[in-house]
Amino acid sequence: MSSQLSMGGENGSTRRFPTRPLFFVFAFVIMAAAIFAWAVPARSSTLPTISITSVVTDQTVTVQAHDFPANQNFVVTMGPFGTQGINGIVVATTNSGAGGSFSATYNIPDQLKGSAQIAIRLQTSHAYPYYAYNWFWNNTTGSGAPGGTPGYSGVPTFSIVSVEAGKTVTIQTGNFPANQVFTVTMGPMGTQGVNGIVVGTLNSGAGGALKATFNIPAQLASAYQIAIRAQTAHAAPYYAYNWFYNNTTGAGTGGQPQPTPGPVYAGTPTFTVCGVVQNTSVTIRTKDFPPNQTFQITMGPFGTQGIGGYQVGTLNSGAGGQLTATYPIPAQLAGLGRIAIRAQTPQASPFFAYNWFYNNTATVC
Repeated sequence: MSSQLSMGGENGSTRRFPTRPLFFVFAFVIMAAAIFAWAVPARSSTLPTISITSVVTDQTVTVQAHDFPANQNFVVTMGPFGTQGINGIVVATTNSGAGGSFSATYNIPDQLKGSAQIAIRLQTSHAYPYYAYNWFWNNTTGSGAPGGTPGYSGVPTFSIVSVEAGKTVTIQTGNFPANQVFTVTMGPMGTQGVNGIVVGTLNSGAGGALKATFNIPAQLASAYQIAIRAQTAHAAPYYAYNWFYNNTTGAGTGGQPQPTPGPVYAGTPTFTVCGVVQNTSVTIRTKDFPPNQTFQITMGPFGTQGIGGYQVGTLNSGAGGQLTATYPIPAQLAGLGRIAIRAQTPQASPFFAYNWFYNNTATVC
């Protein structure tokens, strides 16, 4: 999902200035507008990503970039697996040129030679940077093989098959790796099952598609929505997660309400921050929102994308498209310089959009 940059203004005390000719005032306004436009560059409508195409053990890794913004300098870093390359060893700087897709090869630094797995990251130096990261197995396995266990490619997933309210849930896996033991946990909605209650294990056997039923723990028996997760115990684990409505609605529905027939939505929801009253409220304007959806609005510290934040209200999209709404800034975030805000529906495959704003009184649209 795309995110657009919003800039807040600065508060200041009222001062008197000597009288100036009118043309000076016009020039000042034009100059200020130019500075503001320079400070808020247009953002790419897609997120940059990288995939691993080949590895020469302890020597080089070749990546393929996708959806990169044009004319940006990306600092390339590598680090231990699990770090996402953050604060890693700088190995190069790459200019994205015309943007889009390109291939590049980087030397593996001496400090990481001998490592089984290595993280790699490309990131610009802006205050609000573009970035992409991945990881790879440090072995020569041919094009396309690095980045996963040899013999397995793809991402494990599972869907909800059926629910018996307060008692059991049945899942159907897809593309599970073979001969792996997954620990299955459940937790409150929004947790993705992380650090949840262990409800069983799943041995993937030959892998691929499997069906399994797990008991809903007593602590969650009356919950309206429940998160469920399957994860291996490796240092670099396989995992998949989902969630379900805790009600009995018949096999095949997964406990989720039946969709209402209607026109297919093919857009990408985004929103712009239009105004801020410091420590009090923020006004947003949506674009391309799908119709007839209820979005939960959350706020959190800058950098969280509003995930797991404080719920400050809801937004019913009605006919969809462009909407304007104002939400209170929670007391827990008052005083922060920057705040993240998110709009997300509660479906298993949700619509969502997020942004952030300076916590200064300003009107920008």
